[in-house]
Amino acid sequence: MISSSKIKSVDFYRKIPRDLTEASLFGAGLSIVAAIAMIVLFGMELNDFLTLSTTTSIVVDNSSDGDFLRIDFNISFPALSCEFASVDVSDVLGTNRLNITKTIRKVSIDPHLQPTGAEFHPGPIPHYIKHGDEVDEEIVEGAIPLNGINFEKLSHQYPILVVNFYAPWCYWSTRLKPSWEKTAKIMKERYNPETDGRILLAKVDCTAEVDLCKRESHGQHEHESYYGDRDTETLVKTMENLVASIPQENQRLALADKSNVAKRPAPLTGGCRIDGYVRVKKVPGNLIISASSAAHSFDASKMNMSHVISHLSFGKAVSPLVLSDVKRLIPSHGRSHDKLNGRSFINDRDVDANVTIEHYLQVVKTEVVTKKSSRDHKTIEQYEYTAHSSLAQSVHIPVAKFHFELSPMQVLITEDSKSFSHFITNVCAIIGGVFTVAGILDSIFYATITLTRKTELGKNFR
Repeated sequence: MISSSKIKSVDFYRKIPRDLTEASLFGAGLSIVAAIAMIVLFGMELNDFLTLSTTTSIVVDNSSDGDFLRIDFNISFPALSCEFASVDVSDVLGTNRLNITKTIRKVSIDPHLQPTGAEFHPGPIPHYIKHGDEVDEEIVEGAIPLNGINFEKLSHQYPILVVNFYAPWCYWSTRLKPSWEKTAKIMKERYNPETDGRILLAKVDCTAEVDLCKRESHGQHEHESYYGDRDTETLVKTMENLVASIPQENQRLALADKSNVAKRPAPLTGGCRIDGYVRVKKVPGNLIISASSAAHSFDASKMNMSHVISHLSFGKAVSPLVLSDVKRLIPSHGRSHDKLNGRSFINDRDVDANVTIEHYLQVVKTEVVTKKSSRDHKTIEQYEYTAHSSLAQSVHIPVAKFHFELSPMQVLITEDSKSFSHFITNVCAIIGGVFTVAGILDSIFYATITLTRKTELGKNFR
């Protein structure tokens, strides 16, 4: 067995009898100062452990939301009628989408921005869509199948390309198929694509051409959606009306020398509140709101594109709960997410007529990574922007123009995680360090006093 004396030999903390120790006034004062220093340093370390800290870095944008960006807006125009208001999108890659309506709502307002009626619609709203009765008939293929290769070629070859984007498993696609194929066959017989070249009816199977359908749903090409009846008779009549607007080549030459049909002056009516969203490519581009009409002309000198921006933001909306969680880390975050909200841009005619109001927006993505533990973290993405606005005279029809440009870089803010073990280690270091330093100071002071006393007594100290 190991004796107790051998165990005691490894004691690092051997005790000195109290009778052999000597207390001093300096030692007491130094002990009080050391204790206060320990308490203060412990409090500072505890505060640092409980305080949230972040690391900010600039990295290349690696967005997880794809190649498209959503723009939400709510803008009121006191002097622009909903009948003529047009929302257009363009970019440096050549995309031009005119008069977007699918994701846009328009409400007529008075000069004080108060609604004067229900949501504006350009025409009567059908309450029931009529479908064809050819379900049991033998289907004769008439539409041209398209894919990612020939779609681009044919979309430039034909002035009118009408495409049915369908999925074989979809009930409504299946119901439309007989009428669509029959309509395509009739139009092909009446207007041969090879000789006439004005219209082509086609189809895309979205289960086979997933990428193509995604691109077109995001606005790869300028297009209009069809919301009318889906029986063969109505479809044929609609296609006939489309063809009638495009003269054949020989008719174009004959019409080239003729003057255009005079348009009616657009009436001066109330204002319009436009809200909704558009999806744009992540390249420099423009969101333009203007007056447009095929049957009316506009006097640029009398047009006023003054507007009030209730909301304008980029990217997916962040819930207030998530935003408050981010502001816990960064109190200033989110101030530039909707920088133009509540701003008014009014042309009081001091600048003169033909005034276009332009906004230059530089957009940068901010990504915040919050950590609940070393393995559990949450990523919050938000787009912020700076805005510079101006009123300038234009030789063209005045518009409200929002030019946006996205930064290729993004701001990455990461919450720094702090382990409890690191906190305990620092506390031990504080206590041990202060205690050791105080002991050294006490030893130096005691040795100095002792040496001084010996010198005064005339004794030699070796």
